[in-house]
Amino acid sequence: MSTMIKDPAQFGRVAVVMGGSSAEREVSLDSGRNVLAALRARGIDAHAIDGIPALLDALRAGHFARVFNILHGQHGGGEDGVLQGALESLNVPYTGSGVLGSALSMDKTRSKRVWQSLGLPTPKFVELPRGADVHAAAKQVGFPLIVKPACEGSSVGVTRVFDESQLDQAVELAAKYPGDLLMETLIEGDELTVAILGRQVLPSIHIVPKGAFYDYNAKYIAEDTLYLCPGQEGEAEAELRALALQAFDALGCAGWGRVDVMRDRAGRNWLLEVNTAPGMTSHSLVPKAAAVDGIDYQELCWRVLETSFREGL
Repeated sequence: MSTMIKDPAQFGRVAVVMGGSSAEREVSLDSGRNVLAALRARGIDAHAIDGIPALLDALRAGHFARVFNILHGQHGGGEDGVLQGALESLNVPYTGSGVLGSALSMDKTRSKRVWQSLGLPTPKFVELPRGADVHAAAKQVGFPLIVKPACEGSSVGVTRVFDESQLDQAVELAAKYPGDLLMETLIEGDELTVAILGRQVLPSIHIVPKGAFYDYNAKYIAEDTLYLCPGQEGEAEAELRALALQAFDALGCAGWGRVDVMRDRAGRNWLLEVNTAPGMTSHSLVPKAAAVDGIDYQELCWRVLETSFREGL
């Protein structure tokens, strides 16, 4: 896939929106700083904007031609469809998925329902509205299981639960975040992720954390997490990439994103979630996969920005 845009001036003045007010603010600021530096290094007239209100003010004043959205999460995080709707109403092109793809992907329960309806594999789950009987739900799902907020990213509020005694504490942690909770079967096996750039599916990454699983610390802080890319070989890799693209398309996603998958001990793939504005920090996965495909960080940022030139925007 070669770049479509040759002249940086064709992008116009670009707002790189970062930070915001979600639980993932710090990660977003880190991602944003990296993206901003990369775009500027390629001659693009890019500027940092912190959060949605400041961005909308600047757009209404006519300061920017398009938006590189590197906000993460919901509730001011710009990854839940709210920002996308505002940008569409202002006719401002932006990177990443539209309203529907963003909103569906942010809500893990609804993502899973869509996949189930299409016969795509996702772990068994139960929705947990506030005040639900979690012990009854756990009997339905069976141990080991995972409890997490239905609408947060970066492994925020996620607990692996191996028996009844750990359940209440897990629910208490997840309930600190807004929205409903989700309980799903814990798939034991390999943690994999597949990045999508335009219609190009990048090599998968097998994540091997030092600890029990790939939590917030392993994602953003630890230096001892191993990333094997590609994560599979031959037919298994082809199958995984095809499933990732199906999952991405099923949720109406576009532009770029990252699909998280578990591969169980029997070699079956299970869809977990789609990230529509993946991290772009030094520890992040999309840049690692792109590099294996010969796309350096600056080129990756350029190509993501190119996705804002799509039909309907």
